[in-house]
Amino acid sequence: MTLVLIGTPIGNLGDLSPRAVQALAAADAICCEDTRRTGRLLQHAGVERRPLVVVNDHSEDAAVAKVLARLDRGERVAVVSDAGMPGISDPGERLVQAALAAGHAVEVVPGPSAAVTAMVVSGLPAGRFVFEGFLPRKGSGRTARLAEVAAERRTALLYEAPHRLLRTLADLLDACGPDRPVAVARELTKLHEETWRGTLAAAAAWAADHPPKGEIVLVLGGAPALQPAADDDVEQAVRERLDAGDSVRDAAAAVASDLRVPRRRAYAIAQRSVDATRQGTRNRSSGSSGA
Repeated sequence: MTLVLIGTPIGNLGDLSPRAVQALAAADAICCEDTRRTGRLLQHAGVERRPLVVVNDHSEDAAVAKVLARLDRGERVAVVSDAGMPGISDPGERLVQAALAAGHAVEVVPGPSAAVTAMVVSGLPAGRFVFEGFLPRKGSGRTARLAEVAAERRTALLYEAPHRLLRTLADLLDACGPDRPVAVARELTKLHEETWRGTLAAAAAWAADHPPKGEIVLVLGGAPALQPAADDDVEQAVRERLDAGDSVRDAAAAVASDLRVPRRRAYAIAQRSVDATRQGTRNRSSGSSGA
């Protein structure tokens, strides 16, 4: 019948909305990551315990068939995560896709989000931002994602576990430089809530001296706008490429990428440089013949 995604508190149980309580009470079954945690949430809300279906990162695929069977029988199935909105770095996305593909209705009861909460408290520009979630743990995937985050002009939101924070801050420091602004938000809405603000260099030093506890959201300032490259700089870069044997087209493409200038501009400068070289060669040849 209907799959209902329900946002739940990220720490403070007082943030559970009346509508969320109603949706939990109306559900025939509840998909959750941890039955104990969801059981305590239901007890706090005064909702009689419902059948709980464990849906976590490891079991979501296997749970799809069970959930679809319930929906086919006309049941309302609620989906909650341990904290925040299901489907955002938590299970739920595949259930939504499967329910929609099978023709079932999907509803949402909005609620707290650690990412949005950290964004608005960070003091960094919130007009445009991008959610990155957790970075890959290692390898080329992590290197590539760090490079993308470093070049991102919008404010970037990342999740991180406390025991990996130092490494992630060090990697961001290498990728973005020491002066990039960052906010480190932890234990949001809880008793020991804390938001540290400063530069990446200062953040790495702070985290080394004060190992944080609790789940963390990093809010990273966007990459600064680059100053347009001067024609002399573009011409020099093009000349080096041409001298190395690149064609005009290849030299222009490489310089446009390296200096972040329009390819048309780099091509025009490259062609002008080639034409000037050819003209100089002809002039020298003419002078030699006249002698």
